[in-house]
Amino acid sequence: MTETEVAIIGAGPIGLELAVALKDAGVDYVHFEAKQIGHTISWYPKQMQYFSSPDRIAICDVPLNTSDQSKATREEYLAYLRGIVEQFDLDVRTYERVNSIVRDGDGIHLRTSTTSGEFEWRAQHVVVAIGDMHRPRMLGIEGEGLPHVSHYFDEPHAFFRRRLLIVGGKNSAVEAAIRCHRAGAHVAVSYRGAEFNEKSVKYWIKPEIDWLIKTGKIDFYPQTVPSRITNDSVTLIPSPIKGEGGEVPADFVLLLVGYEMDTTLLTEAGVELGGGNGAPKVDPETMQTNVPGLYVVGTAAAGTQKRFKLFIENCHPHVIRVMRSICGRDPVHINRLGFERLDESRKTIDDMLES
Repeated sequence: MTETEVAIIGAGPIGLELAVALKDAGVDYVHFEAKQIGHTISWYPKQMQYFSSPDRIAICDVPLNTSDQSKATREEYLAYLRGIVEQFDLDVRTYERVNSIVRDGDGIHLRTSTTSGEFEWRAQHVVVAIGDMHRPRMLGIEGEGLPHVSHYFDEPHAFFRRRLLIVGGKNSAVEAAIRCHRAGAHVAVSYRGAEFNEKSVKYWIKPEIDWLIKTGKIDFYPQTVPSRITNDSVTLIPSPIKGEGGEVPADFVLLLVGYEMDTTLLTEAGVELGGGNGAPKVDPETMQTNVPGLYVVGTAAAGTQKRFKLFIENCHPHVIRVMRSICGRDPVHINRLGFERLDESRKTIDDMLES
């Protein structure tokens, strides 16, 4: 069994920012990532642009510069994270999955696995930074598993001159609809709401989707939900609000209705969950859970978000709190916006547990 002072689980932006802080402080730590760094970001659509400005999603006090001084794309941000690992020479044990966390009198025991075998670790503190989007929200309808149906949008080329039905009405669905239309797909959108909420769609694309629907370039089925998918069509029915449905022809179907957090690792460790999102209960001052020495940071502190309240940009304070709790000092390299948003971030966590 290998011993260490701190174990970090997850190598997204907040996990990496914490790793830099611990390394600067001379803390003995180990960093696990089940896939590659920034894994969740890697399955975002190609060329997707972030909602937040570069200065807000930058980490470790390292500027994020984009080629055209606009919001960062998926590709630019992944390159930026790789650069952070290189610049600070971080040792991330990628493709090593943490299978269990158990607290006992000697500390916290972790079991991990790779293609080479299983390993055991013991740490005094464990920080979970696994994010909140581990699997798609399933609709549980007939035909959801057909090969032409997907819960992920990669890029639009595959849908050129084909009939594509997109289910969903938030940013990912709207952006996919616009991009696929531009690529020559015959796009239709089914949404359980009557119209798109400006709070859920990037402000610079909402006017475009509204115009494409108004001019008939994209078919829109408001207040409907799919009830059945076949090889060449989708049955839509009125949503709980109301609306008109019917059979919509479709060669491909994208079910972009959101994602869920896998809380198995936390619940098996004894972490209490609360609120409608199943958010782990943490002390907003330290990010520590009810399990002594076990912390949760980043969007993982929100559980499954229905209305997003935690993003990269307001999670920098989590690193500050953990460092104060474990080391009694502030990070040297941190996004300075985090210091300005401490109170706002604390209130957000309280809201997550109450929602």
